[in-house]
This record gives sequence, C-alpha cells and structure tokens, in this order.
Amino acid sequence: MSQLRPLLSRLGAQAVRLLATRDILERSWHSRSSGSPAAFPSSPGGGSSSYMEAMYLAWLANPQSVHKGSADASWAASMGHPASPALSRLLLASTRRPQSWDSFFQKASQEAPRATPEGRPMPSSPTTNSKLVEDHLAVQSLIRAYQIRGHHVAQLDPLGILDADLDSFVPFDLITTMDKLAFYDLRETDLDKEFQLPTTTFIGGSESTLSLREIIRRLESTYCQHIGLEFMFINDVEQCQWIRQKFETPGVMQFSNEEKRTLLARLVRSMRFEDFLARKWSSEKRFGLEGCEVMIPALKTIIDKSSEMGIENIILGMPHRGRLNVLANVIRKDLEQIFCQFDPKLEAADEGSGDVKYHLGMYHERINRVTNRNITLSLVANPSHLEAVDPVVQGKTKAEQFYRGDAQGRKIGFTTDPRMARSSPYPTDVARVVNAPIFHVNADDPEAVIYVCSVAAEWRNTFNKDVVVDLVCYRRRGHNEMDEPMFTQPLMYKQIHRQVPVLKKYADKLISEGTVTLQEFEEEIAKYDRICEEAYGRSKDKKILHIKHWLDSPWPGFFTVDGEPKSMTCPPTGVPEDVLTHIGTVASSVPLEDFKIHTGLSRILRSRAEMAQKQTVDWALAEYMAFGSLLKEGIHVRLSGQDVERGTFSHRHHVLHDQEVDRRTCVPMNHLWPKQAPYTVCNSSLSEYGVLGFELGYAMASPNALVLWEAQFGDFHNTAQCIIDQFISTGQAKWVRHNGIVLLLPHGMEGMGPEHSSARPERFLQMSNDDSDTYPVFTEDFEVSQLYDCNWIVVNCSTPASYFHVLRRQILLPFRKPLIIFTPKSLLRHPEAKSSFDQMVSGTSFQRVIPEDGVAVQAPGQVRRLIFCTGKVYYDLVKERSSQGLEGQVALTRLEQISPFPFDLIAQEAERFPSAELVWCQEEHKNMGYYDYISPRFMTILGRTRPIWYVGREPAAAPATGNRNAHLVSLRKFLDTAFDLRAFEGKMF
Repeated sequence: MSQLRPLLSRLGAQAVRLLATRDILERSWHSRSSGSPAAFPSSPGGGSSSYMEAMYLAWLANPQSVHKGSADASWAASMGHPASPALSRLLLASTRRPQSWDSFFQKASQEAPRATPEGRPMPSSPTTNSKLVEDHLAVQSLIRAYQIRGHHVAQLDPLGILDADLDSFVPFDLITTMDKLAFYDLRETDLDKEFQLPTTTFIGGSESTLSLREIIRRLESTYCQHIGLEFMFINDVEQCQWIRQKFETPGVMQFSNEEKRTLLARLVRSMRFEDFLARKWSSEKRFGLEGCEVMIPALKTIIDKSSEMGIENIILGMPHRGRLNVLANVIRKDLEQIFCQFDPKLEAADEGSGDVKYHLGMYHERINRVTNRNITLSLVANPSHLEAVDPVVQGKTKAEQFYRGDAQGRKIGFTTDPRMARSSPYPTDVARVVNAPIFHVNADDPEAVIYVCSVAAEWRNTFNKDVVVDLVCYRRRGHNEMDEPMFTQPLMYKQIHRQVPVLKKYADKLISEGTVTLQEFEEEIAKYDRICEEAYGRSKDKKILHIKHWLDSPWPGFFTVDGEPKSMTCPPTGVPEDVLTHIGTVASSVPLEDFKIHTGLSRILRSRAEMAQKQTVDWALAEYMAFGSLLKEGIHVRLSGQDVERGTFSHRHHVLHDQEVDRRTCVPMNHLWPKQAPYTVCNSSLSEYGVLGFELGYAMASPNALVLWEAQFGDFHNTAQCIIDQFISTGQAKWVRHNGIVLLLPHGMEGMGPEHSSARPERFLQMSNDDSDTYPVFTEDFEVSQLYDCNWIVVNCSTPASYFHVLRRQILLPFRKPLIIFTPKSLLRHPEAKSSFDQMVSGTSFQRVIPEDGVAVQAPGQVRRLIFCTGKVYYDLVKERSSQGLEGQVALTRLEQISPFPFDLIAQEAERFPSAELVWCQEEHKNMGYYDYISPRFMTILGRTRPIWYVGREPAAAPATGNRNAHLVSLRKFLDTAFDLRAFEGKMF
C-alpha cells in the first residue's frame, strides 16, 4: 500500500470513491452467490486497495502489462463475472471511469497547467493536477447521478400535496442544495468553471464544455421537472444513449406554433367530450378522463409519429377509464353510436350478454390527417380487470406482424392502457420501431402480468420489447361519476376541486404568448360542441344496438356480410393415406445433413418409423399428423407453453438439438412440404396468465391458424383464470368476438399428488352455456349447430385418432370456438392407446361418442350394465372387465366430447341397451370431474325414467392423494363397484 499512497494523495477523494464503488460491486456480487468471496489478484484477502496497488505496481514496471479494457470489467472478471464485451460496455457506461488501467494511471500521473484567477499560468504541481482530474471525474459522476436518480426529485405530483416518492427519499448525490457540492469535493467557487462533458450526455448540444452551474441547471431541467425518467437499468448502451439524446438535447421539448395550436385543438376535444357527457348524462357511469385529459393529444401525437415512421397498424388496449374518449377522439368512432349507448331503451340485435359501453372495442381504418397516410386503429375490448388486456394486445400485434411479413415490426405497433407509454427505438426480431403507449389510469395493476409483458420481450417468437413511460395524472371525480371521494379522501379532493383545468391553463398560456387569440379558442370550443350536439340529435334515432359494430378484430371474408357462418356443415376431417405416410416419414427423420441428435432421441425416431410402417400412431405421432396436414393446407400452426418443444413428458420432440454444435436446431415440421405454411413452436415462461393472454391475442388476428397453448400440468391454468373467465369463456357473448384458441391441459389421476393430477374439468363444464334441462331438437345439422351455439368445446380424447380429428375439426368448422382438451399423461406411452391409419384417412371424422363395439353389441338385450366414461379411465375399465370376464354383460361407451353434450348420441346408446342400468364412471372425486355436468343432462335425455348411477372416488377437498398406496386403494374400490352388477340394487334415485 505504501507504493500506492503517492497515487492516492494525487487522486484524493476520487480514489476513495473509486475503491468504494468497487467494494459495493463486490458486496453486491457476494450477496447473490453462495460461495466465499472471490480473492483479487495478489490479494489473499480480496482487499480493494491491494488489488489496485498490484495493478499500479505492474503499470510502473510495464504500462503494457495492465488490462487494456475497462478497469471495472477487470474488477468484474476477478469477482467471477464474465468479462464479456456487453458487460464491459455496461459497466463502462454506468461508471464512466477511464477506459483502462493504463489510461487511468497515466491521467493520474500527468502534469497539466492551470490558470490563476488573474489569468497567469499556474506552476504545475501534483496537487493542482490531481484536483483538475478529480473535479472532472466528479462532474461526470454528478451527471450520472442525475441520469440514474433524478426522477426521485421530479415534480410528478400535479396536486402539490405529496413528495415525488412516498418515503420522501432525496438522493444524497443530487445537488438539491449548494452544500451538497461537498460530496463531490466541489465548492461554490467551482460553479462558473468550465468542464469537459463526457460522451454519455447530450446536455451540451453542440457545446463540448459547460460551466458547472449550467450543467446542474440543464440536468435539473431534464430530470427533475415534470417528467421523471428512469432508464439506466437498461443493459444496452445504445438504447441508453438514444434515450439520453431524446431527453437531454437542448430545445428538444420545444413546439412550433402549429404544433401548439394542434395540441390545443386536441385538448378542446378531449375536455369538451367529457363535459358534454357530464351535461347530458350526469347520473350515468362513464369512467371519464377528467384529470388526465392530456392523454388524448399525447396518444394522437404518438400515432402521428408512428404513421410518419411507416407504421400502418396500431393495436390499442386499455381499461375502462377514458375509453369512451379514446373511442371518440382517437379511434374516431361515430359519436352517435357512442351516445346511443346511454339510451336505456336500446334493444340488442346480437345474441349474448353484450357488455357495458366502457368495455367495448373498435376497429377502424382511416387517413391520418398529419401524414395523409392510411392507418388502421384497433382498440381491443377489455373487462374491468385493467392490465389483463396487455398480453392480449401484444399477442395480436405479434400475429399481425407475422401475417404481414413484418418481422422487424416496421409497420405494426401496439399500445395498451392509458397512462403507460411503451415504445422501442430499435427493431428486433419480435418488436416494432416506434409504437403508441400502454396506458393505465388506475393504480391497482397486477404487477405479475406487467412484468411478464416487459421481460418476455427476450423470448423467441413471443412478446414485443417495450419501454414504459408513466403519465402522471389525477382523478377529478371518484372511482366512477356516482362515487363521492370526499368520504375517504377529503383533503386531496379539496385540492383537486381547486385545480384549474389543463385546457384553461394551456389556452391562457398560448393566448398570452400570442400563438392563438381568445376568439380562435372560443370558436374551437363552439365548433366541437356543435359536432357533439348534432351527433346527439342523430343518436335519438337509434333503436337497435349492434355489438358487431364494435368488433375489435374483424375477419374479412371468413363470415358473411352479416357476420354469420357461410354454412352450417363441417367436412370430414380425415386425410389421404399418402399424406399420413409422408408425415410419418419426416417425423421419424432428421431433415438436415450432418446433424447429430441424442442417442435417446434416435430410439424415439426409430419407434416412430416403425409405427408409420405399421400404419399406426401414438399420441405424439397423431398430433404430428394433425399439425402437418394443416400446414399442407396452408394453415399456420403455433404451439407455445412450458417445455412444449420437447413436451413435458418428453414425448413430442418438435425441436431437435445438434449434440455437437451449440444452439443448432432443426424443426422437421417445417420440412414437410415445399409450399407449406410455417410452424412455430416455442417454450414460454412459467407465467400462465401472461402467456395464455398472449396466445389468445395471437389467435384473434386470423381464423386461418391453429393456435395452441399447453400447460405443463393441467391445474397450472388456474394462474391464468382471469384470461379464461373474462376473455375465453365469455369473449363471444360479450364482444361478438370468435376465437379458436386451443388449450392443452394434461390431466389424469395417477398417484402423482394433488398438484399434478387434475386439470379441473368441472370448472370448464360449469362455465359451459348449454342448457341441461332443455331437450334439443335433433336436426340434420344438429352437431354443427350445437357447436355454433356453445361458448366453448370441451373434450377428453381416449384415442390418438380422436385427438387428430378434433384438432383438424377446429380449423374445418365454418366458425371459431375455444377448444379445451384434457390431454393424457400415461396414455402417451400406453400400449393400447394407439390408432390405425384407417381411423384417420379420408372420409373419417371426429367421433363425439365412441360406442361399445365388442361382444356386448351381439346381444344388447342381455347387457346388464352400460358404463359411460371419458378419457384414461376407459383403459382401466377395459382391463378390469376382461379380468372378470364380463364383456357380454357390461358395455363401455366413451364420451370424447363432453360439452356441448352429445344428447343425440347418448340417447341412441341408451336405447341400444334398453335393459341395462346406466352408470357414469370417472376417476375424479365425485364433487369434481364430470358427474355434476353430465347427470342432469342424462336425466333430461332419459325423461327422468332411468337413473344414471355414479361410480368413482368419493368427494374430497384435494383433487388427488399424494400417497401411492391410497391412490391404488381408491382405484381398486371404484373398479370393484363398477363391475359389481348388484351394487345398486334397492337404491332409489
């Protein structure tokens, strides 16, 4: 350390800060690692000064021997950080230290002349030189402090009653008072000294030096006024520089007179729209925008800029607050269609529940008046669940980019939710160039889904990258217009009532500076008021409400002009045998040359080849053939979820990995046909809420795509319950929006414990909208009509062929419905769970019910029991029936489609075995599974003349046991009951 003292005395406080910074980095790294602190070179104890001394001694001996990269990067490397170029740039950008130890020690050792106050050259001295170096480094640290923490003291409270942060934290390294200069070893006498500006700031504009006083003034103007900027956590130096340039450059926030007049006109429309609604419907909820009216001109400006940069399609999502204003003044929904929504006598022309006016969406193509270019605006319908729409909008945006070949996002932008603006300056493989904001006007955001939408930008084939800007506003009224906020927040709302409206503030400013006259301002108000009054008059003529006029995702050409299916038939879902053979060949091969796969995977591919030769398929191969045949027909197939590329149970393997070349992969599905549609398969994070919302939005964009989301285990869907309840189950009823998303939910009681067993079929069936008490009329098109009338389709396939057909039927139907599939686990490799090509070739179709076709059908009158079941339990029942020799006395019928309930086919089966008692058998507990759904429907179809007895596990709180023996005991018990032909004697129903 003695060798280092002359250097430390020359560097003074700067050296202390340098070492302190490194100690902080070291402590931060140690806190994240479980090992012992890493020792630095020539420092058994890992001390900072020892390391610096070693570097200094090495430099004295040979300046070329020290690290030529960032000093901080070498620190990071010594602590176990990878000294990657990206990390080096990040650390360099965050500290702005000298770029190498060599230059650092050189600058510390150099002698530089300084001037006396009289202007005469001052004799060089180590003290003078070190002070010069120290002051310049101090100013660089000061600039960086404002860039990192300036938002903490920004004036973000429009009411002036709170500090910027609730904890009143004021960073100690911001110059809020002159005495804080001492932190940087600076004095008031230094305020008028000129300092060289670093490359990480743009406050100088064309100037390379500024006085310390001016540096502080410009930093405060940029970071501590009414815009709080938080961005230094970004790990990309170029992006940080882009943000700095956009905010720090002098004059960047100045508007031309024309821009000011446009802003004023847009503010007039924003505020007068709310005023008009308040006058006409003072007792109606509308969730107005009062207090945040500036959102409208802000959003329109973003759209203008997006159009200028080539964006052709902007997709918006937002909650209820301010939605009507956005519809009127941004999307340009006809005002009379908005106003008529307030008429309580308006009759609904569409089936379904409809939704309140401040949840509805809209799709509109128009000319942008600033750029004179076509632009398409889509506002996605959203429930009251605020940020739930965020991933939906991002998924729809990604799909639109995909279908238009806009991989770089240069033509399609997205925005969600009015208070948060998201935009990205750099195109990526999943992002767009510049897009409109993500807005929210309430503070109770579910942080998990916002987090997913933000970080998932790094996932391949998924979310869009974004930057978040939070527009600070207040709510002039209560939660809604009928709420009295003074009950609970009297002081705040007294202050709110004293606030001068932003329109008056801005108009007074422009009038005072001569940009507009008072007469021009009043004329602008009168003009918009007149527009509203005329539209109000026309709205009184509206007698019928058409929700389809508020559709956010139209599919031109798919439906008729009236929005109805072009037919009510579905063609057979089978495919030619040669297509199946070809897909089987590709599925069992590696299309790329010199591609080495894992030996275990080689066995799987050989097994597939053997099945294809025998013209049989298991579950994975049936899925392969469904996907592959759709790709041949030009249907884009997209599969996402947790570990879907391989498959949770290692059965799928749609992405092959070269065992010798890192990150070299092959997707054989994309090598099936010369002009096939593309297949996308991508693993996702563990946030079902965000990912399912994304895939739902993706499926909204086009009816000509099979979009599937697979849960790792079926019960994991419960963390996405908001998307399922508010969007998937009810989306068509509320918003006349068709969607064909497919949910694959692994399900089955196999002794794996409560959390990995049940996909909770009872929940989906409870939300199914078919009437259990209405005996339907069996028309020729009953099967398709029933599917059209339902809100979603729920199936539990027992054969690979059924799975193949139901996937293909999802696309061949003349409309789109969500499809819920309870997929198997043990059946994936069950030797009996295979299907032949004969069940999948041309002319075959999905069987809603698979009837008994064994010995029992030879003498149906002698069958004593007919057991209905669904899914995997069928194989347990077949095995037990065989072991007891009851094939002639017990018939087994499988329900492949549970909802909508196949009334017609169930009636046929019951009539086929008139003497048999009817039993429903399930492996789930009685209060779960399917029994509560199927029981009343059986009673309806049987006219309540015959019972449908229950066989299965007893009611329970947990879906399954975690004890293997208990699982087997309960299985044995209900199998015994199922084949005890006297089990229900003497019982009443």
